[in-house]
Amino acid sequence: MGRMVRRVALASTLSALGVVVAPFLWFPFLATKAYPGQHLINAISGVLLGPVWAAGVAFMVGIIRMSLNIGTIYSMPGGIPGALVVGLLAWLLRRAKKKPELAALGEPIGTVFVGATLAVYLFAPSLGHAGMFEALLPVYAAWAISSVPGCVMGFLVLEVLRRVGLDRESLGI
Repeated sequence: MGRMVRRVALASTLSALGVVVAPFLWFPFLATKAYPGQHLINAISGVLLGPVWAAGVAFMVGIIRMSLNIGTIYSMPGGIPGALVVGLLAWLLRRAKKKPELAALGEPIGTVFVGATLAVYLFAPSLGHAGMFEALLPVYAAWAISSVPGCVMGFLVLEVLRRVGLDRESLGI
């Protein structure tokens, strides 16, 4: 089986898993739905698939969740930057011959600082959610409450996968 086929299969599986766990791992906050499961998937896909594929997985999970009414438009700025950051950090760690699983713990950098800032200053005004400008710090806090547990769960899953011999190289991705 070719490398591209394996990537598509893993990206599809992670996208489906992200949608399946959505009804079980979320909580409301302001106009958003905090979803640690998205950050779990971001951590895993970023390390195993890289930044572009991980962003694609986050996009697919967000689109499907919105279409099923178990997510909001904020899943786009919330998920995609976190996945990109994990993928980029994993790439850098691989090049430095370090442990790429550690990149999972960087997911909040993309989600909280990049994603929440985009959500508050670009998405919220265009959606008519006035008054969000003053809410940047509370949104940072709320998104961190979602992102940090999710990325820690992702890191733990990646550690287990590595210990049983299922890392990026052994999967041929």
